[in-house]
Amino acid sequence: MTPRDRRLRTVLTALAAWSALAGAALVGAAPATGVPDARTIAPGVLYSQFDIPAAHGVTHAHVVTVDLRDPRVRIDLLTPGAVAARATVSRLARARGAVAGINGDFFDISEAQHPGVEATGSSDGPAIAGARVLKAAVPNGQRFGPRLPPGADSEDVLGVGTDRRARLDRLSLSGSVRTPHGRLALRGLNQYALPVGSIGVYTSDWGSASRMRAVCGTDTDRGAPCSTDTYEVTVRKGRVVAAAGRPGGGPVAVGTTVLVGREAGARQLRMLHQGERVQVRRRLVAASSRIPYRFAIGGFPVLRRGVPSAGLDNATSAVRTAVGVGDGGRRLLLLALDGAAAYRSGLTLAELASELRRLGATDGFNLDGGGSSTLVARREGAGVVTVRNHPSSGAERPVPNGIGVFSAS
Repeated sequence: MTPRDRRLRTVLTALAAWSALAGAALVGAAPATGVPDARTIAPGVLYSQFDIPAAHGVTHAHVVTVDLRDPRVRIDLLTPGAVAARATVSRLARARGAVAGINGDFFDISEAQHPGVEATGSSDGPAIAGARVLKAAVPNGQRFGPRLPPGADSEDVLGVGTDRRARLDRLSLSGSVRTPHGRLALRGLNQYALPVGSIGVYTSDWGSASRMRAVCGTDTDRGAPCSTDTYEVTVRKGRVVAAAGRPGGGPVAVGTTVLVGREAGARQLRMLHQGERVQVRRRLVAASSRIPYRFAIGGFPVLRRGVPSAGLDNATSAVRTAVGVGDGGRRLLLLALDGAAAYRSGLTLAELASELRRLGATDGFNLDGGGSSTLVARREGAGVVTVRNHPSSGAERPVPNGIGVFSAS
């Protein structure tokens, strides 16, 4: 073999090795942005839309990619100003000046099983906005939304910590009510359903909706009758100022807390008398992270460390909203499927997990879908967001919360 032949073989070998590595990279991981044909809508924020072939037909995805490494970008919870209230995603995003956003958690949408009790519109899971804890999770059996996959819980959240990294976690309520008669366990915070036999606290963050829904259903049956063994105590400036035999409604003033008890919890609250001192302590405790959260929203995981969650439904296809986490928590993929008639076949939960992984996510989190699925984003040169997908009901559905993307140009 001549020196020239040897040099040629070396070059060809190197090219073959490079091609193999490039092919492996394409098969095993997504490109840097993770989505095709992404266009910049703001510094650190991209938008893309594309078709997804699925078992029940072709569906259409709208995706916003968020680069949390960019110091100009941040994520926060979109809310109507109260836990028990609803508004459309476009209205929530425009009110806050967000450049993009999607709908959030499943919520108390109907109370047909409890005649005379109004739906609160409050979400299932924990919520944190701007580092402020707004609410805790309802019992699993009280949730709205699809059946949870094995191992999932109503306390599951997608959060972004003070380190600007997104992660999946679980937030549980830790709290107590200190009274002259002893310390009482606190099992609820601004949530539409309390565990049987428990005490919950409601603050000005709750809003003006009736608190009656909190004592309806059981830990395993959302449609069970409302409890008749209830009691409510109002605390202002650390002292009991009022009491009632059933939960009330109307706004809770800043600096005031309302304690609602059912069954054993009601009997404990009946020991309190007007003028007695009461101290309420509550916080959300993370299961896996020691980094404080600036943002958190409820839903349930469908993908962890690149592996789809066990037991995901692979039969029921629907329009869905989800979030993918990539690059060690530095990149978010906000995904909403299109609800137009041509694409309404949607994805199963198993297909959703696979699609998020294909787009480069290592973790995936499912949010409310169906008529709630909405993605908004600014168009080039526009000052406010517009709805990019087609809501399946033909118009935006008011929702209790969402994920807002903010970018300082």
